[in-house]
Amino acid sequence: MSVRAGLSGLLTLLRDLHFLSTEGFNMKNFIQSGLTMALIAPYAVAAGAGMLVGSLFAVAATTAANGAEVEGHTVGVFELTALATDTGAVGAKVYWDNTNKRCTVTATGNTLIGCLAAAKGAGEATMRVRLNGVVV
Repeated sequence: MSVRAGLSGLLTLLRDLHFLSTEGFNMKNFIQSGLTMALIAPYAVAAGAGMLVGSLFAVAATTAANGAEVEGHTVGVFELTALATDTGAVGAKVYWDNTNKRCTVTATGNTLIGCLAAAKGAGEATMRVRLNGVVV
């Protein structure tokens, strides 16, 4: 890699990091990046557990009681509770089963939240999920 290519990549990274900060914007309508959001827990939730708030899926940053405010991560890669019998390859769609409060590869009756970030084998009680941060 040339020095010029390395500097170009560094400048792109710095621009991206600047975008994630709230300082330096000229636009007056920017509120936040949305990577995390203050949400109201729809049920008692443990730190690191998934929750569906309306149509928005997030992973709780802290433990919260039903109806309490909790910071939720809406994007990123997380290891979440899953249906043990599910299997899937990297990139397979992942859904939230709000009845059982776990991830699954079954679409019917569930909410799309992202895709597998690592292969999921039968018998594994968790799956590594890349959250898409999109309301569907």
